Amino acid sequence: MSLVAGPGRGGAAAMAAGERPREASLHSEKHRQDELEYWLTEHLRLNGVYWGLTALHLLGHPHALPRDETIDFVLACQHDDGGFGAAPGHDAHMLYTVSAVQILATVDAIDELETRAKGGKDKVGAFIANLQDRTTGSFAGDEWGEVDSRFLYGALNALSLLQLTALVDVPKAIAHVQACANVDGGYGVSPGAESHAGQVFTCVGALALAGRLDLVDKDRLGAWLSERQLENGGLNGRPEKLEDVCYSWWVLSSLAMIDRQHWIDGEKLAAFILKCQDPELGGIADRPGDMVDVFHTVFGLAGLSLLRYPGLEELYARGGYQTHTGA
Repeated sequence: MSLVAGPGRGGAAAMAAGERPREASLHSEKHRQDELEYWLTEHLRLNGVYWGLTALHLLGHPHALPRDETIDFVLACQHDDGGFGAAPGHDAHMLYTVSAVQILATVDAIDELETRAKGGKDKVGAFIANLQDRTTGSFAGDEWGEVDSRFLYGALNALSLLQLTALVDVPKAIAHVQACANVDGGYGVSPGAESHAGQVFTCVGALALAGRLDLVDKDRLGAWLSERQLENGGLNGRPEKLEDVCYSWWVLSSLAMIDRQHWIDGEKLAAFILKCQDPELGGIADRPGDMVDVFHTVFGLAGLSLLRYPGLEELYARGGYQTHTGA
């Protein structure tokens, strides 16, 4: 799966002609290892497999990537400490470990951790659990100690899929999430940090996984999230910023988890996402006219799926997961 597709006209040609792509599609090509782009994106390799795999499921092509080769690649990224790196030989990190677990869950291969991985799924769980600060409840991304609400959500996500949440102090984690809440209803990357839609998703998703959505001020947060929609229908991540397709997932799924999805104009959002598609090669960019990539493609498709766009597998934001039906 290509992580950077091109040429990324992002729908500019069709827009110039006064037309809009009516269907979403995904164009993929295999990069050769003698191309510079292949190496410049190595740090995204495992994440990219997850994004591409999810996009293919949403498009109704769950078997487009070879299952055995996908599993082999994921396991080749495992580090001796139980965690997973971005690619074979890379250091382990929470974000890549989460992607590894999500990929294996998507292709129904969690059992492969027991038969082929280093130390089984318990060692993967231990890697994640050892990154929690038992005093604050927060999680680091790796041994170097950077703390981010993304890592906390990722930990609960992966441990839930592995059925190993008992390895961490969930009440402490939830207390940390509450400390990241702001007076505007949003959540930041850490206590006192500015509210951001990406962090809202991670914090609300963590609360949903822990069964503690009762702690969310849903009307206040819903108002802040609904204000992320701009006149062109797109969503931004925080006030005074440009729209970006990826927030079609971060914002919309957060609204769905608190039952406030109807607080934005879904038709305008769908039209914006489709304008970001490359009409010739497929794929979706961050905004019209920019280069498409698999990151924005999967989150654009996820947003369209939440909006029940025709032809896509239905996806629900349940407990912070991307949950497919029929795929």
